[in-house]
Amino acid sequence: MKIISVVGARPNFMKIAPFINAIKKHNEKLEPSGSQPVKHLLVHTGQHYDVRMSESFFRSLGIPNPDINLEIGSGTHAEQVGHTMIAFEKICITEKPDWVVVLGDVNATLACSVTAKKLNIKVCHIEAGLRSGDMAMPEEINRLVTDRLSDLLLTPDRLSNENLKKEGVPPEKIEFVGNIMIDTLEANREKVAGLSIAAILEKNRLDEQQKKPAPKLDSDSRYAVLTMHRPSNVDQKEILEPILNFLTEEVSKDMPVIWPIHPRTQKMLQKFGLWEKAVNAENLVLLYPIGYHEMLRLNMGAAIMLTDSGGLQEECCVLGTPCLTLRWNTERPVTLKEHGGASVLVGNNISRIREEYQTALQTGRVPQRPELWDGQTAQRCVKAILNYGK
Repeated sequence: MKIISVVGARPNFMKIAPFINAIKKHNEKLEPSGSQPVKHLLVHTGQHYDVRMSESFFRSLGIPNPDINLEIGSGTHAEQVGHTMIAFEKICITEKPDWVVVLGDVNATLACSVTAKKLNIKVCHIEAGLRSGDMAMPEEINRLVTDRLSDLLLTPDRLSNENLKKEGVPPEKIEFVGNIMIDTLEANREKVAGLSIAAILEKNRLDEQQKKPAPKLDSDSRYAVLTMHRPSNVDQKEILEPILNFLTEEVSKDMPVIWPIHPRTQKMLQKFGLWEKAVNAENLVLLYPIGYHEMLRLNMGAAIMLTDSGGLQEECCVLGTPCLTLRWNTERPVTLKEHGGASVLVGNNISRIREEYQTALQTGRVPQRPELWDGQTAQRCVKAILNYGK
């Protein structure tokens, strides 16, 4: 059996590492089991082209170099999808895979699932069935189209199963396997625990902040972590400026705020004349985009996380980090407090953020582990593909 798996952007990288490892383990056990071998090719579309946001993840997670890099780069959604489809079609025609495996909800997920189906190649979607209900999110469109086309839909939670059934997906196409990103978390937790927070800050602080001393943080220090990149939060000054004011005038008075800053967010802060305020704010530590291990270490020790990242919502759930999700909806409701998680939706309304911030600080860490978020999801994914149709 030949499988091509596709990654396009950083959210995919943490998910593909355990999948590749599970294939390797399967092939090592062929002799006693008599199972068919899997030939695997990794295609990187190059949607994230910045070295700090792409190649460093491959190195740190032990992901082998992609067999093929399409080098699509930046562009509009239509440009990325169109260029990916043109390039990926040639790969599929040449390699003739039995399966194309796509992950998550990035543009590569949509482009490669459409291309494969037009060539009558079976498609497996890992992390199927997530729904935010927000059609203004490009990711939601990617999810809907990919799930409609996929032959095998591997879901991270039972809520996702129900979403697919309501949309008319035949039950035999759906398999609940758990959350593959938690495989990566569990595989790296022990290694990451030994990282120095002070060293992470010193290594990754923006050049503009090097002239002032970083807050002295150790394993017992109290600090907040912020990540923010979605257009709904950063593309309008009337939204971004109040968030920055809340950070600099309130949160940073309680504790240091560590902010690995996304290139898009930096660009908009500069455009709106807010960059100098962010750079010079007391107790606000701006970092370049950081690697998976460094981000996981910050999350493991944070008193609170403020984020619009879906993946960090999931990590906070398992680690127990109080999480203020800077969105009005989420495709991961299993991570919310009402479903036993650690996250609260606060949107970008400062009054609500302030209220939930105070509540979260009083609550503290409450780790939760949804069903099958056990570090063994990748093995179940490979097994589901091998057993398809049996």
